[in-house]
Amino acid sequence: MAVLWNKAYETSTDGDMPTSTANNWSQGFTVRSGTLEFLTLRYDITFANSPVVASDISALIDSLRIIINGEVAHDFTAGYSNNDLTVASQYGYLLNKIGGRVVEQAVLATPQTRTGFINIPLGRVLNSTGQNRIECIVGWSAAAAALSAGNGTLEWWCRYNDAAETMTTVVPATSFTHSASIEQVIVRCPTNLPAGSVVSGLLILNDSQEAQFGAQGIRINALSDYGITDEQWAMINGDLMNGVMWNNGSASPTTLAQLDYAQGLAGALFIPTFNLSLGDIATIIDSGAATTRKYLPIITTPIGGRLKQEQVQTARLQGNTSKAILSNDLQ
Repeated sequence: MAVLWNKAYETSTDGDMPTSTANNWSQGFTVRSGTLEFLTLRYDITFANSPVVASDISALIDSLRIIINGEVAHDFTAGYSNNDLTVASQYGYLLNKIGGRVVEQAVLATPQTRTGFINIPLGRVLNSTGQNRIECIVGWSAAAAALSAGNGTLEWWCRYNDAAETMTTVVPATSFTHSASIEQVIVRCPTNLPAGSVVSGLLILNDSQEAQFGAQGIRINALSDYGITDEQWAMINGDLMNGVMWNNGSASPTTLAQLDYAQGLAGALFIPTFNLSLGDIATIIDSGAATTRKYLPIITTPIGGRLKQEQVQTARLQGNTSKAILSNDLQ
């Protein structure tokens, strides 16, 4: 099959779109078998005015959970909800760091119309028999402008790829309420994932557009004997090389609309953990202010594109006519 794109679902229902009030869009759909490398959300939505003045539609995603055949494969929750962003979104920052993509077409003439793509890496091998079910729950925050009724579409697309090498799991966040001091934070990771699973990264989200780290920064005990400042982590993860890219509200000051670049995202920091073996992550955090942060581990698992074993019966039912006759029982 190599690479194949399939449209799994499409909606033009206004209630599924982000609006001027917060709302949830919950949708389930069946998909074909194969190695599902990415799930893509394509959107084309028009508002009465710019829905996010200086950012893209992913800034309106407060949460996004994807459940595949009963397994929670992707569970994101933003650190804060804000439609007045002047930077990239926390969700866009995450996906662009882990091999996914959040890209939005920047059109100067029509900043109220947003067309873009949110590509979510999954790497799930779906069964070759029976139905495969995907459930998506998107929590939209309130847009800064009202939705233009009847002027929007949302589409879920599946990209299959037999050569996909890794399964990606975004683990539900560990929340921690910090005081302005140095504290230990244990980030919980599930231990029931397949053999070979490793922690490839850790996303730290603040509850505001501020970093608020102290001079001792962040220490991952398994990676360093010393605290590392958030600026140094931004060097390690590539942020300082203009590693953050987003649509600045379709309002770039140049003649031709373009995406903007930045050297980091205040309130979000991605730390590569160099494939730590699976287990809880012990950290020491120097917080420069009282705040609440969320810690989301990113776990990857080798898959090799092999199909899972199909569902089989595991209980052995012994049938013996001779015993049944003697016991007068045909069970």
